[in-house]
Amino acid sequence: MQMQNSVRAEPVEAAPDLKQPYDPSTSSGQAKLRANGLVVPEMRCQPVVLDTNIVLDVFVFNDAAAQPLRQALEAGELDWLATQPMRDELERVLAYPQIAPRLAFYQLSAEEVLAAFDRHAHLQEVATKAAVTCSDSDDQKFIDLAVAGQALLLSKDRHVLSMARRLGKLGISARSAMAIDGLLGSGRASSGGHSTSA
Repeated sequence: MQMQNSVRAEPVEAAPDLKQPYDPSTSSGQAKLRANGLVVPEMRCQPVVLDTNIVLDVFVFNDAAAQPLRQALEAGELDWLATQPMRDELERVLAYPQIAPRLAFYQLSAEEVLAAFDRHAHLQEVATKAAVTCSDSDDQKFIDLAVAGQALLLSKDRHVLSMARRLGKLGISARSAMAIDGLLGSGRASSGGHSTSA
C-alpha cells in the first residue's frame, strides 16, 4: 500500500477588512487603521490667533460665550498661535487699573492668567508684515501672524473686524465669534462679553 505524506495546513491570515465605513478622524477609525497595519493620517488642528480681548474673555472674565473656545483649547482641538509681543501686551493689560478688580473678583492673579497663556499658546517667530495694514498699529501683529500661519483670527477690535473682507481675499477668516462650531467652520456666530482697549 502506498502511504501518502500528510501535509499540515498553515493558517491563512485573514485579509484586512476595510469594507466597512470608518472615519480616520475618530479614535475608532484610527484604531481600525492601526489594526490593519496602515498609517494613521496626522490630523492637523485648526490654527487660531486670539487677540488680547478674546484672551481676557477666556481666562479672566469667565464669559459664557468663551467657554466652548476654552474647552477646545484645553482639549487640544485648536492650535493657538501667538508671539512674545502678544504675551507682553497681555501682561501689560493685566496691570491696567480696570482689570485688577476683575482679577480679584474671580480670585485670579496676573501670573495665573499668563500661566494659562503659556500652557495653551504655541509661541511663533514674529511674522513678517502682511499685505494688508490695520489702521491700529497695535493690532497689526495679530493680522500678520494669522496671515503667516493661515489661521482663523478671533478679535473683538473694530479695526480688525473691519478688515474681514480684505483678509478674506488672503484666505483668512476674521470674526468675533467664539462658539466652537463657528470656530470649526459651521458658520454660526456669537459675540458678547467685555472689551478692553490694549
